[in-house]
Amino acid sequence: MTISAQRRQEIVDALRRGTVPSNSLDAFAVGLERFQTALHEDLDRVAQGSAVFKAVRGEYGCGKTFFSRWLADTARKKGFATTEVQISETETPLHRLETVYRRLMERLSTSATPTGALRQIVDAWFYALEEDVLAEGTIAPEDSPRLLARTEQLLEQRLARVTEQAPAFAAALRGYRKATASNDRPTADALLAWVSGQPNVAAIARRAAGVRGDIDHFGALGFLQGMLTVLRDSGHAGLLLVLDEVETLQRVRSDARDKGLNALRQLLDEVDGGRFPGLFLMITGTPAFFEGPQGVRRLEPLAQRLHVDFQTDEKFDNPRAVQIRLPAFDMERLVLVGRRVRDIYQEHCLAPGRIRALCDDSYVSSLALGVTGKLGGKVGVAPRIFLKKLVADVLDRVDQFADFVPRRDYALTLTDAELRPVERQAMGAMDVDAIDLEM
Repeated sequence: MTISAQRRQEIVDALRRGTVPSNSLDAFAVGLERFQTALHEDLDRVAQGSAVFKAVRGEYGCGKTFFSRWLADTARKKGFATTEVQISETETPLHRLETVYRRLMERLSTSATPTGALRQIVDAWFYALEEDVLAEGTIAPEDSPRLLARTEQLLEQRLARVTEQAPAFAAALRGYRKATASNDRPTADALLAWVSGQPNVAAIARRAAGVRGDIDHFGALGFLQGMLTVLRDSGHAGLLLVLDEVETLQRVRSDARDKGLNALRQLLDEVDGGRFPGLFLMITGTPAFFEGPQGVRRLEPLAQRLHVDFQTDEKFDNPRAVQIRLPAFDMERLVLVGRRVRDIYQEHCLAPGRIRALCDDSYVSSLALGVTGKLGGKVGVAPRIFLKKLVADVLDRVDQFADFVPRRDYALTLTDAELRPVERQAMGAMDVDAIDLEM
């Protein structure tokens, strides 16, 4: 698969930092083919006005974040807007839906705008409304006052259902439109920030639109419903919303945990009830979250909705089910990913001949074995640090230094400073004296 120099650089830069790239993940995705057909069907259903929920389970290192970003990349190519929210105890607790809404709006992306796409989406929507008004043939393009008034009428018609639940959403957009038309940029910026859930917006801007206060837990759902309407009318197929690492709920206080689980149940009920046409909601978590006593099982209605039988061989897993299981990384997949990354690196590097000669398939395999060995043989924990070592420690040096030979000049080392807790635990578990026991 040939990719552009820019996409190649984005992939290499992310792997060099030890993070998951945001785009072109299909260039080195391995083992996800079994899910493609079902997920494409789900995206098509959402584009036709349905709503879909999917839960993704997998142990650390199996690629949950990679999977969700691979799907987001696919969705954007189909015309979706996408956003990813990391659930955390302090910054984005799941039971504070107003905070989740604010984060999803901050990270809104489209194929044209990698991040912070709200303004582009809203402006495209107003442009589409104006085009619809002009198509009626009763108002001339130069008649700005009548065009603005008729656009506002059309806005109200399109948001009529949303206005019943969140009247402030339409009011704020109307205020944004007026401020933009009168070149009042500060007011327009403030109202767009308020629509995105930002707190502490200037009172003078809110008064200009006839809105007040901040968006609360229940208002966030109405505003999400409004954004789906705006997305659809501005030409987007829908919204893919990923709530990543929901297993963090297991580590919070019991009252916050129960509120978070109930918020998740509420979201599922709203999706099933048809409130969010055009929404693809995905959550990711560990098996312990879906099966353990501190996770989904604490709330019986939620456990019933998410239950899937995983007792059969994983090769018979149903990718259409509400919950899907990602297979653990094995050595074959790890090596194959490494080879694909090497090939991507080689496409636009300074010394492709040296990369081919010195980082052949056998060397990639030996490096994968070396990293896995230092992590206690746990292949599932190895992908992140393996790809980081491959790019930053080996490929970059071969490309830049004519006398660097990795088999001779590079000795693999892992230090605590570069490892995440699970990786550090895997490496430490090789020595029984290094295991911390809670007494």
